[in-house]
Formats: sequence, structure tokens, C-alpha cells
Amino acid sequence: MSQPPSTPPPLTVTAPQLRAPFRYLVIEGPIGAGKTALATRLGARWSMQTVFERAADNPFLDRFYGDTARHALSVQLQFLLQRAERMRAIADAEALGPALVTDFMRDKDELFAKLTLTDDELALYRTLAARIELAPRVPDLVIYLQASPEASFARIQKRGMAMELQISDAYLRALCNAYDEFFYHYDQAPVLTVNTEHFDPLASDADLALLIERIESMRGRKEFFIKGTTL
Repeated sequence: MSQPPSTPPPLTVTAPQLRAPFRYLVIEGPIGAGKTALATRLGARWSMQTVFERAADNPFLDRFYGDTARHALSVQLQFLLQRAERMRAIADAEALGPALVTDFMRDKDELFAKLTLTDDELALYRTLAARIELAPRVPDLVIYLQASPEASFARIQKRGMAMELQISDAYLRALCNAYDEFFYHYDQAPVLTVNTEHFDPLASDADLALLIERIESMRGRKEFFIKGTTL
């Protein structure tokens, strides 16, 4: 359950405002991957609308990071309701016409539910989720910011948010593995997996330019971007 970082620095890559190559772009990845900051920068480049997750609005999140087992169901149900509201915002944005970029996807709910809930809690969650109407919209492209647990933890420490510093090593490792497993099987939309181990499109304008070039040339259903290689 990601926490939005502080306001990212302005985009400094020299480029004109261009038409977005995709109408609905999603940025995903584990905690600390830089989803919100990247969505903000890409939105600015292509004049896209933005819809963000607003994880800080979940009142159970702080308690969840301190005692995961005790507060897992509460935090999960709150996120379910919030993301349903966010999906309605996405539907409204679609009706307005301009292209859209978000820092979350609806499908992540099940990922976190399976990771944190007991079997009976998961059954309850799925029953309630099935009763909540969510506006279906499949992304035109998902950018998966892949990060190791070590890289994620380093970024969490760097931004120094007290709530996130409670996250256990075991939870962070399980989360990164769950994301890898999820996107290995995900086939609802094209996915560009970006290995961020030695690649930081948020801090490096050169890396950002490389990523933009790869996004604009994306043609397949599943592609992988590792700096210095072509896959």
C-alpha cells in the first residue's frame, strides 16, 4: 500500500508538449518505486489528466504498518472503498476526453488482499468487493516499476516518512515478490516492466528521456526495459 511522496521536482527534459501515446496509462510497483512522481512527470509532458491513489487518506494505514496482522482487514476494506471512488473519478475523466495517467490499478486490491489477509478474511473481502460496483476500464499501457526489496527499503529510508519506516523487511520482501508474480501472469493490458535497480527516471533526466523513448515505441504486449540492454 503505497504512500505518495513529496512533490516531485519539475520535469526538466527539454521537449515540447506532445500528444500522449496512450489514452489511459497506469504506473504501478511496490512501495517506494516512485509511482506518483513518475505519473506526475509523464502527465506534465503529455498534458494528461492525473488521478492519484491518496493512500494517506486511509486512517488505518499507520496502524497496519505497526501491526500488519491485526489491521490488515480494516486497511484493505478502506482501500477497496477508496479505489472504488477513484475508479469513478477515472470514468468521469474518460468522459471528459483528455488522456489520463494514474499511480494505481484496481487489480492491486486482490494482490494485497491475498498477501495480508487470512483465509476467512479474504473470503469476506471478496464477498464485499463483488458487491461494490467498479467502473471497468482496461489501461492502454501499464508501466511496472520493478524494484528489489533492498532498493525499495533504501528509497523508503531516503524519503523518511515515519509511517513507512515501520514496514518490516519480511513484509517488503513478500510485497516485491507478490508484484513480480502478479505481473508475470497479468494479461489484461500491455505491460512495460522497468527494472529500477540502476535506473532512476525521477532523479535523472537522461533516464527519464530513455524511458519516454521506450514508452513511445512500445508495440508488444509485454516488454522489459533494463538500462543498457534491449529486451
